[in-house]
Amino acid sequence: MTIHGVTGEAWNCPHCGEPILRSAVTCPACQRHLRLDALTLVRHDQATVCPLSVDGTIRHPGTEAAWEYTVLIEVHDGHGEMLARRVVGVGALRPAETRTFTLRVEVLVPEKSALTSAS
Repeated sequence: MTIHGVTGEAWNCPHCGEPILRSAVTCPACQRHLRLDALTLVRHDQATVCPLSVDGTIRHPGTEAAWEYTVLIEVHDGHGEMLARRVVGVGALRPAETRTFTLRVEVLVPEKSALTSAS
């Protein structure tokens, strides 16, 4: 069990409407506090680690017409079954423009976990 509800249970942020974990103290999307105790709440049994972080930049070479892009995220389980597929952004790159993208997976794990010791 987490502090509020079942482990992995999701709900929508009351501020921005994005789906988030019910156990979250702040919304990872809008970064606003979700509970009155958010400023003083200390999790003695859990820590946040980031086992996956990927950064990438695309640059328009400036020799062609504008490029359109779609940022798509897919999550698959261990059997390859798709759990979620979301478009998180769209736009256009005009000649000589750049865009930088970051994909982060943040995980709440018990402090005694080998994952928190390794990070």
